[in-house]
Order: sequence, then structure tokens, then C-alpha cells
Amino acid sequence: MAIMELVADTAPAPDRDNAAKATLDRALVDLSPDGHGRGVEIRRRIRFWSGWTLRIGVPVFLVVFWQLALNWKWTSEDTLPSPKTILEAYKYLWNNGSLQDAIPVSLRRAGTGLLIGGFAGLLLGIFAGLWKIGEEIFDATLQMLRTVPFIALVPLFVTWFGIDESSKLALITAAALFPLYLNTFQAVKNTDQKLIEAGRTFGLSGFQIARRIIFPTALPGILTGLRFACSFSLLSLVLAEQVNSTAGIGFLIINAQNNQRPDIVIAGIWIYAVLGILIDLLMRGVERLALPWRARVGIG
Repeated sequence: MAIMELVADTAPAPDRDNAAKATLDRALVDLSPDGHGRGVEIRRRIRFWSGWTLRIGVPVFLVVFWQLALNWKWTSEDTLPSPKTILEAYKYLWNNGSLQDAIPVSLRRAGTGLLIGGFAGLLLGIFAGLWKIGEEIFDATLQMLRTVPFIALVPLFVTWFGIDESSKLALITAAALFPLYLNTFQAVKNTDQKLIEAGRTFGLSGFQIARRIIFPTALPGILTGLRFACSFSLLSLVLAEQVNSTAGIGFLIINAQNNQRPDIVIAGIWIYAVLGILIDLLMRGVERLALPWRARVGIG
């Protein structure tokens, strides 16, 4: 043993370096899960397709279970129309032009209220987040008002604005304002103070700090607030269109309820659901484009 240690100690330095390098190279290669990236790529594809399979498979399963419940007489067509009956209702609405007239009206209401309320919430959130005087003026009042369910505002808005479009737009505007204000305010206030101090060290002015440090840092929170505002505007649209509507998806639902047509009622509800999914997908795309650097975190 001593002779072997002596030989190792007396081995030439280049030979020892080459041996150490070879050992390190083998260790680095072994760090890979399977020695190459093919296994990682296969697992990534499996996760991708399994995710889409679950996204599509769960709604399909629910529709199949819905039909089976009718076939097994767990419920009746009068209570819960079949998917085939719902599709026939869509065909009926499309052929008489009701669907083409209702969807643009509802989208215009939701979009107008979202634009007004979202813009006001964004400005108020930035103002209250950047300036102390803005926080003192607006934050306490808005924090108090945001706890009031917007459904409780319907009688008040009807009293103030009547039963025409003004009250509907006011309700959607109020519903969209608060989530965007809250998320914008918190995102601006939670900016790391060390980043602001670093900006001042480099000679940045107040406006430059806001433009180069605060706004980019707060952008994820602002987009989250915009996403919530879109959802709340759609929810408030459902409520607003129940009040004396003469056009829109809500008008179709109320008219179908009065005529005892549950198939059209469910068809209108599904239109709201599809609009919600499309809006959510749109906002996800906006977030990916605006925040390409943000990592996607997950444990599986």
C-alpha cells in the first residue's frame, strides 16, 4: 500500500492532471439524467400532450356524463336539456339572427365598461402608489368601497342612472375599477427599495426611476389586475343584462326564461362561459408577450 501511494505521489505532474481531467469529464457527463437531452425532450412532450389531454378531456367527460345522466333517467329534458338540444338551440338562434345581434352588444358593453373602469383604476393605482398624497386621498375610500359587492350597487345605479345603458355601463365600470386599482397600487408600493436607491445612486431622476424601475417591476402585478378586471367585467355584464335589457345575451336568457325555453337559457349561459375562456386565453397571451422573461414555476 505504501508503495502504491509512493508511486502515485512520484507520478509526473502532467499524468496526474490528465487523470484528474478525465475523471472530471466523466463526472460531468454522468450529471445528465440519461446522458443526453433526448429523455428530457420526451418528458417535455409527454407533459405537454398530457396537459392538453386533461384540458380537453375533462370538459368532454362532463358532456358525456351529462348525456348519460339523461339516458339513465337521472334527470329529464324539461329540467336539463341534452347537449343535442343545446346545439339545436344554437342553430335556431343563429338562423333567426338573434345570436349575431346579441354577442356584439354584450361585448361592446363589457369592453366599454372595462376600458373606462380599467383606465381609472390604473391611473388611481399609479397615483396612490407613487405619491403619498394620492394614497392619503384615495386608498382608504377605495379600499372601503371594494369590499361592497357590486351586486348591491344595482338598485343605487338604477336610481341614479335609470334602467337604460347608463346604469349597465356604470355597474361594469365599477366592477372593473377596483381589481385593477388594488393590484396596481400594491405592485407599485412593493417595488424593492434597493432598486430605487440604486437608481438614485446612478443619478436617475424621479420620472426616470418610475419609468425604468418601478413600472417594469410592477408590470406583472398590473397585468394580473387587468386579468381580474376582465373577469369582473364579464361577471358584472351577466348581472347588468338582467335589468331591463332589450338586447344582448342577457336579453336572450330573460326572454327564454319567460317563454319556458331552458335550452336557450343554458345556451346563453354557455356563451358567457366561452367568452370568459376566450378572454382568459387572450390575457395569457398578453402576459407572455409583455413578460417573456418571467419564469414559469411549477413542481410537476
